[in-house]
Amino acid sequence: MPVVIVRAIEGISAEKKEELMDRITVVMKEVLGKNPEATHVIIEEVAAENWGIRGKTVAAIRSGK
Repeated sequence: MPVVIVRAIEGISAEKKEELMDRITVVMKEVLGKNPEATHVIIEEVAAENWGIRGKTVAAIRSGK
């Protein structure tokens, strides 16, 4: 039972999450031969205030600070 965890900044639409889960499941089957019925994909969304890049939060970068 493979488990794939994706961490991303919050704000991904439900449609994009489903597309991402589908594509990851397909790749796991194609590359590793894993059964799609047993493949789990977990998307963990992190608040922009809790994700830092270059010493600043993503929230601050997005707001132009």
